[in-house]
Amino acid sequence: MKIFQSKINKLAGTDYREVYSRARTIFLGIKKRSKRKPYVRSAYFGNNKIFLDYFWEHLHQKNQADRLRRLKFYACALELIQKSKLSPTIKEHTNKPKHSMHRFYGKAPNNEMFVVQIIENLKTDSKYFLSVFPYESSGDK
Repeated sequence: MKIFQSKINKLAGTDYREVYSRARTIFLGIKKRSKRKPYVRSAYFGNNKIFLDYFWEHLHQKNQADRLRRLKFYACALELIQKSKLSPTIKEHTNKPKHSMHRFYGKAPNNEMFVVQIIENLKTDSKYFLSVFPYESSGDK
């Protein structure tokens, strides 16, 4: 397992609304650059677009404590997507047979590890940022 070292600290705060507003501000800054779907370009995928809209849909399916836990790593996750050339673990998506799941591992400056999941639609070759969460070595989610 190769780990990307992030230079951006995780988002500070203990209140969900505070962390959510900071993460949303980062997202809206990216969204302003595009007329259609918001995206960032990935170094690993040959500078292809990674669309960000799936993340927010996936996030709102979680409870508020889990949302806070995940949102704290949002800025670190975007840096990993944009700059990492380390190979991820790849497996077939369990619910959708024509999709594969790419799992990248990263470490924040305070040595907290996190996982970034990107789904690739093999039919259309489009990629979506699905999730970020802290890494627990006792078992993957």
